Amino acid sequence: MDHPVTRARTKPEVGSGTRVLFLAIAVLSLAGMIVSAISLQRHYAKSATSYCEFGEKFNCDIVNRSEYSSLFGIPVAGIGVAGYGLLLMLSTFQRSDNRTPTRLLFAASAGLAFALYLTYVEAYVLTTWCILCLTSLAMISLIAVLAGILKVSQPKES
Repeated sequence: MDHPVTRARTKPEVGSGTRVLFLAIAVLSLAGMIVSAISLQRHYAKSATSYCEFGEKFNCDIVNRSEYSSLFGIPVAGIGVAGYGLLLMLSTFQRSDNRTPTRLLFAASAGLAFALYLTYVEAYVLTTWCILCLTSLAMISLIAVLAGILKVSQPKES
């Protein structure tokens, strides 16, 4: 007889639709880590970013080097690398755990809420947009939607 804790933690079989969702989340998480790493590099860079500057309204350097680009001394882009790394770890190494869809949804929702706050800062405080930040917003939004679908499609325990 299985121990109740063992049954709650593992799924006997992961369906192909579920595998596709986990894979999509993993790929988006990896892409998010890359975009965040580029933003982190731009946070510390001394030179201007030519590929990300489109006048006064679109300028990654203004956003990535503003007073809002760090939280308690930690660069926001570094928080992004860590957050996307967590999502990648959950969607790859923890996918057989029954609690993973809930954890993914929680982590993605927290990341989306933070990204929406930062987008508000870009729009109404800095009045300047960062293409890298908007790309990250799109990725975390997709991850949150996919994590929601994953959670809703999770079989109910009997």
